[in-house]
Amino acid sequence: MVVFQYGSAVLFNIEDHEAVNYLETIRRHASGFLPEMRKDDYAVKEKPLLVDDMQGGQDYIILKNLDIDSIRIIGNVLGQSIALDYFVSQVDGMVEEFADINRGMEKTGSFTMDRKKLFQLVGKANSNLADVILKVGLFDRSEIAWREAKYAQIFEYLREEYEVTQRFGNLDFKLKFVEHNIHFLQEVLQNRKSNLLEWCIICLLSIQNVVSVYEIVLDSAAPPI
Repeated sequence: MVVFQYGSAVLFNIEDHEAVNYLETIRRHASGFLPEMRKDDYAVKEKPLLVDDMQGGQDYIILKNLDIDSIRIIGNVLGQSIALDYFVSQVDGMVEEFADINRGMEKTGSFTMDRKKLFQLVGKANSNLADVILKVGLFDRSEIAWREAKYAQIFEYLREEYEVTQRFGNLDFKLKFVEHNIHFLQEVLQNRKSNLLEWCIICLLSIQNVVSVYEIVLDSAAPPI
């Protein structure tokens, strides 16, 4: 079992009914549980008579020698892949939220989001991107793969198999869409604030003018001493 600090756990050679007990052990030492668990299955086979160091297929990989470094490499990529699924779902939720706002603006010509909610979305978008890069370490160099070519081959094959780079590219594209919408709505809110201040100034000037006129009228109506 390989457990990562960002929340993924990879179990090797463990039956489904046994996995429940392992996951329960993890829960006792973890915090910040998600409302739903994401799961993926991948077959790893060992074949000592294999001519090459590895051979890949649909949802499986065959290794000439399955050692602890191979398990670390496989666990690392699988853990990153399932974590990436979670972050993609978070960003998809934000994209859908902005899509609803845009549809509403198309119909009404206005929107009702307050500044606090917008700032929360800004924080969520920034934290998602930072977590993918820093916590998950999506682009960190694998020391094991760097050290030996056969592990580098496994590492690159699995990243290609799970389309890690392409999926991050899609995530980044969606975050740019969110960022564009955030900037637009910030400008709208800022313009609203500016318009409100302008109306406040106009009202104050109008009151001042009324008071001045009133004082002039009083002065003109007062009997001479």
